Amino acid sequence: MMGTGPFAAPVFQWLVESEHPVLALVTKPDPPARGRSRPPANPLRIAAEQRGIAVLAPADVNAPTCHASLSQLAPELLVVCDYGQILSAETLRHAPLGGINLHGSLLPRYRGAAPVNYAIWNGDRETGVTAIHMTPRLDAGPVLALRSVEISVDEDASSLEIRLAQLGVPCVEDALQQLERWDRHGPLGVPQDNALASRAPRLKKSDGLVDWTEPAARIFNQVRALKPWPGSFTFLAGGEKTTRLILHQVAVEPSTHETTEAGVVTYADRGRLWIGTGCQFLSLQRVQLPGKRAMDVAELLQGRPISPGTRLVNA
Repeated sequence: MMGTGPFAAPVFQWLVESEHPVLALVTKPDPPARGRSRPPANPLRIAAEQRGIAVLAPADVNAPTCHASLSQLAPELLVVCDYGQILSAETLRHAPLGGINLHGSLLPRYRGAAPVNYAIWNGDRETGVTAIHMTPRLDAGPVLALRSVEISVDEDASSLEIRLAQLGVPCVEDALQQLERWDRHGPLGVPQDNALASRAPRLKKSDGLVDWTEPAARIFNQVRALKPWPGSFTFLAGGEKTTRLILHQVAVEPSTHETTEAGVVTYADRGRLWIGTGCQFLSLQRVQLPGKRAMDVAELLQGRPISPGTRLVNA
């Protein structure tokens, strides 16, 4: 199996406990230590080593040295999930059955590194997981199996990813059963409709900056989609100095007859902190100042009074 992140953990655990022999775990190399801090442990590597499964951690999975290792292992199939590298056609040819990849969306929607985040950010009501037969083109192979799930309005990317990872187990099981029935001559899976494809590119820290001209519902989705990383943030204006404010929990307030001004505090009392947006008000409920712990807005207002008319800015 090829995997690195927590999204791959349930599938890896299921595989090693199933009738399918796992010859090795191919995972990303651990990042270098910075000073005295040690890089976070790779849970898949730990689980593999505890079970006596060989671990490969190539810097480039498509390099000749990695190909030599794959040739020695002689796998029948590559199972890929949350790995972090794109496999070339030559790499896929090292397994007679090629590779299957578990992806965290209903393909062809949200091809790319951050499908869970974009499903929430765009306000989708449904998402799921898809197992595809891999091609060199990113997330574009024929669909072998998929499972769908509704997205709860109070769900963030972290909690949704946990649910989808568990849903991936029966999805991969379905895909393996398809491969077992395949005669290796006829078509395999259902081709994706590329006209319906959309992208979910890797997130950047700058994606977390809130644009207050967006509707409140869009910002609400952004905060949920970018939790825990990179997080959503804004800046409190205050004379010549601005203060970064991380938004942990927000809510869209019902429509009123008042006109909203984007990025301007309208209410700031009795635990309420309402901000104008491009459409409706957004109430901040749980926030965090630099160097401080996350706190409820009522606690923030006790220690740092904020007046109506205060602006939230981009920097």
